[in-house]
Amino acid sequence: IKMDSKKLAKLLYPDAKPITYWEEKYAPRFLPETAEVTRFAPSPTGPLHIGHFFQCICNSFIAKSTNGIFYFRVEDTDKKREVPGAVDKIVETLATFGIVYDEGRLLNGEEKGDYGPYLQSERMDIYNSFARYLVAKGRAFPCFCSKAEDLEEIEERREEQLEKYDELTDIDEQCRYLTLEEVEEKLAKGEPYALKFLSTGHPDKVFKFKDCVKGERKIRQNTKDFVLIKSNGLPVYAFAHAVDDHLMKTTLVVRGEEWYSSLAAHLELFDAFGFERVKYAHNPVICKLDENGNKRKLSKRKDPESDMRYFLKAGYPPAAITEYLLTLANSNFEQWRLENPTLSINEFPFSAEKITQSNPMFDFAKLNDISKNYISRLPADVVYQETLKWAKKYSKDFYAILIANPTFAPVVFGIDRDIPKPRKDISRWADVEKVWGYMFSDVFANKFKTLNDYEIRDLPKQDIYDIIMRYCAEFSVEHDKTQWFDNIKKFAEELGYATDNKAYKANPTAYKGNVATACEYIRIAITGSRNSPDLFSICATLGEAETKFRALKLAGILEKTGEILPCQATKDNSNKNIYKVDRIKENINLVKSEKIED
Repeated sequence: IKMDSKKLAKLLYPDAKPITYWEEKYAPRFLPETAEVTRFAPSPTGPLHIGHFFQCICNSFIAKSTNGIFYFRVEDTDKKREVPGAVDKIVETLATFGIVYDEGRLLNGEEKGDYGPYLQSERMDIYNSFARYLVAKGRAFPCFCSKAEDLEEIEERREEQLEKYDELTDIDEQCRYLTLEEVEEKLAKGEPYALKFLSTGHPDKVFKFKDCVKGERKIRQNTKDFVLIKSNGLPVYAFAHAVDDHLMKTTLVVRGEEWYSSLAAHLELFDAFGFERVKYAHNPVICKLDENGNKRKLSKRKDPESDMRYFLKAGYPPAAITEYLLTLANSNFEQWRLENPTLSINEFPFSAEKITQSNPMFDFAKLNDISKNYISRLPADVVYQETLKWAKKYSKDFYAILIANPTFAPVVFGIDRDIPKPRKDISRWADVEKVWGYMFSDVFANKFKTLNDYEIRDLPKQDIYDIIMRYCAEFSVEHDKTQWFDNIKKFAEELGYATDNKAYKANPTAYKGNVATACEYIRIAITGSRNSPDLFSICATLGEAETKFRALKLAGILEKTGEILPCQATKDNSNKNIYKVDRIKENINLVKSEKIED
């Protein structure tokens, strides 16, 4: 017996508006022919995943590079898995990472744009209209195959199977052959049902489809009847995204390749509605190597970096994360960046056709390099403000130090920065304290208390002592860099260090070292490390009192070992005055509140 589809549609959706109402409400966009309308449409089931953000970047840059429209839609029809407040969290995260959309859901339920609501749970009247349309065409039917308490779980499991295993579970499709009277009888009994799509595909037939990433492929027709509306009245992804992308005039969708196996079903649904098909770009998912060297997808459960909040907590600049993901997304981005090192990434001509076809591997080393390059180009005051912002949330002690030094800190961060080849030793704001913390008196005092705290190891203690004592006596902030270095060369030579590198290389055993060796000893006293930015700039920034204070501090620690003899080489080279720690304490005005340890 043939079903009267129009009567069935009226029976199931008596109050639904005709779809012409919605077609007229959502007018054409009238954009340039080459403009693309793209969207980011996450589910609010938890924090923003890096894979979703990867797709967001692709969609955003495609719209931007074609002078199109990029909008933000929330697919919140999975109420069991929805996390309260997740929508606002996603909105905040997108803003933090510099994603600006033309339309969509904003904070606290606000929206911008003429094609809303942009929350799917608020579009039920629309879905009912299009569901009625499909039923009336004979392309959808109610399925009563399961008990009420099981039906939603079955449908959710099917959705999970579709996403995870790329296929749907075969079920008994006897409901597609129910008569109108049988449907009426079941409805009268209050039996729950899901609305299913009636497929007309043939298992032996294929069609051609050009994916923007994968290129043209042959795809087997869909033959499975699949759920459109769950028993709770909420639509599944396949149905809702088709309706919404049509009404919102979406032209191109970048989504994960896990959806590629569902493409035939989705296109059949578009065709059943009579919609113009959207273009799809199925991008590979981001992977990593497991402990056995095997490639696998980034996992929410196993990989903290799958959560975009991880990068904020670690202190990576959001712009650097976006730039790194662009290197994974478009094959020509890295060459463009080499040719345009100072341009904003917003000027990059992103192309859907150049989205990578192979699974990109997440690489922290590469991310760190990109982030170092990015931070090295920032002005010192921006480094200060961004570090301050990060430390306020994640490092309270360092925040207190930064907030107490609003003038000094930017000067510190400016050392070796505004030069042709700036230092690249900071990959994230969490590195700043490690790289520059020694410049702040409180940090230095807490970190360097014993000889083991300095990078001295097997270096000759007496030689270090002699050099830093002479440096303490000679250093003056009145000297420019040339005078400063000339003084070091002079007393280094007096103490047995080579000032001629050729002579030193020819006969190294004749000297205690060269001038670089002497500078290394001074550097250890002032910074605690053998490596640092420009030593003169460090001392000039610290000032005379702090510089001499640090030299004396290490001298005092060295004297405690009992292995140190008084330094015999003096400022006037007369060998009459012996520079000992107690003598310098008496004669140098340190202008310090701290007491130098004996």
